[in-house]
Amino acid sequence: MEITFISAFFVGLFSTVHCLGMCGGIIGALTFSLPEHIRNNRWHLIPYVSAYNVGRITSYCLAGALVGGLGDNILGLLPSYGHLVLQLFASILMIGIGLYLAGWFPAFIKIEHIGKPIWKRLEPISQKLIPVKNPAHAYLFGLVWGWLPCGLVYSVLILALASMSAFEGGLLLLCFGLGTLPNLMAMGLFATSLKRFFYQDWVRIMAGILVMLFGILEILRAFNID
Repeated sequence: MEITFISAFFVGLFSTVHCLGMCGGIIGALTFSLPEHIRNNRWHLIPYVSAYNVGRITSYCLAGALVGGLGDNILGLLPSYGHLVLQLFASILMIGIGLYLAGWFPAFIKIEHIGKPIWKRLEPISQKLIPVKNPAHAYLFGLVWGWLPCGLVYSVLILALASMSAFEGGLLLLCFGLGTLPNLMAMGLFATSLKRFFYQDWVRIMAGILVMLFGILEILRAFNID
């Protein structure tokens, strides 16, 4: 299972291109909602950006624990190959995400429509939390933000389901969330310069290929191929 935790971390780390599109606007709006004296001082801004992201990762962990616990209760009733099917599905999903990040499979983004009904209920709550008034307020926004529909999160959630453990499911999403942390922290502090770098074609392609490699690695693991 350790390699799966590592894979989840690196999928999060290489998700920057996707995160810029999905979360860049959100974190930018949050940052610009802050008073000017906070926005213009990165040392004052760090507690707010940190709180956003800790709240987001908290929701990821909660989702992973819920899904992992669900797998423990449901997959145990299924034939033994049910676990293998789920692991393969999550791996294929990861490869699809890699193709999307590289710009070779733009239609893949439609998978994120699955979570839209939930987000429609949560979005009004997030809007009420703007403008952010203090780091505790930012943490609450992050809790809501963590439920934003995201194909990358879905792929790791399926791995959490296959883990058949609330603890391992939560840990998988923690690893993924920690992988996204450097990029989204930097995005909140250096958004303009990051966009210029990560919107370059070669960066997108490299990120996509690396995510696809982790999907292939998970398929090999599923069949115990070293």
